[in-house]
Amino acid sequence: MADINRSKASSADSSSAPYDNSSSTAGRVVQNSVFERFARAGFVVSGIVHLIIGYIAIRIALGGTAGTADQSGAMTELASKPGGVFALWVGVVAFLLMALWRLAEAALGSSSRPDADSKKSEAINRLKAFSLAVVYFAFAISAFGFARGRGKSSSGQSAGLTGRLMQTTAGTIALVAGGLIIIAIGGYHIYKGVRQNFLGDLEGATSDLVRRLGTIGYVAKGLAIAAVGVLVILAAIQSQPNKAAGLDGAFKTLGAQPYGVALLVVAGLGIITYGLYSFAMARYAKM
Repeated sequence: MADINRSKASSADSSSAPYDNSSSTAGRVVQNSVFERFARAGFVVSGIVHLIIGYIAIRIALGGTAGTADQSGAMTELASKPGGVFALWVGVVAFLLMALWRLAEAALGSSSRPDADSKKSEAINRLKAFSLAVVYFAFAISAFGFARGRGKSSSGQSAGLTGRLMQTTAGTIALVAGGLIIIAIGGYHIYKGVRQNFLGDLEGATSDLVRRLGTIGYVAKGLAIAAVGVLVILAAIQSQPNKAAGLDGAFKTLGAQPYGVALLVVAGLGIITYGLYSFAMARYAKM
C-alpha cells in the first residue's frame, strides 16, 4: 500500500514538474534586478504618456493649442521638452523589457501566479500575456521612432490602414470584427476596474488611494478603448476611413457632442488617473 502511495505521489510530482520548471524559469528571467528595474520603469513611462494624453484632451476641450490626443501626440509633446528625447530612449528599453517579460509569461507561465486553478485559466493568462507583449513591442517601436525624430501619427496610420482594408469586402468584415474585439477589450478594462480585479496584479497591501486610482483609471481607459472600437465599426459601415482615427478621433468625436467640453474634460481626467495608477504599478506590480 505504501508503495502504491509513493507511486501516486511520484506520478503527481512528475505531472506538475513541467509547469513548475517553466514557472521557475520565468521567475528567474524577470527577477534579475536590472531587468526588473527597467521593466518597472516601463510603467513610469506609460504613466507619463497617459498623463500627457489626458492633458492634451483637456487642452483641446478648453480650446487651447491643437494636438493629437493619443500615444503619438503624447510622444511628440514629450520629445519637445527638455530631456524628453532621453526619456523616450529610456522608454524604448523599458517597453522592450516589459514586452520580453510578458513573452516569458506567455511561453513559460507566470511566476507570480503559479497556482492557476485550471488549464483553461492558465491558457487565458498566457493569451493575456502575449497580447500585452504585442502592445509593449508596439510602444517600443513608436518610442524608438519619436526618439529618432521620425515618429508618425498613429491616428493617420489608423485611418490609412482602414482605407486600404475598405477596398475589399473581406477587409471591411475584418474591420468590423476588429472593432468588436476592441470594444470587448474596452469592456474587459471596465469590468476589471468595477470589480477591482486589478488588485490581483499587485503585491502587498494596497491603500485606498491606489484602489480608487485603479478603479477610475481602468473604467476611464476602458470607455476610451470601447469608443475607438465603435468608431472603427462606423468607419467600416459608412466607408469613411477618417472616422477610424484611433484614440484622438474618439476624443474629438466626444468633444463634438452636446456637453462635449465637459465630457472631454472628464475623459481627460480619467486618462490622467490611469497614468497615476501606472506609477503605483511601477512600485507594486507582481513580477
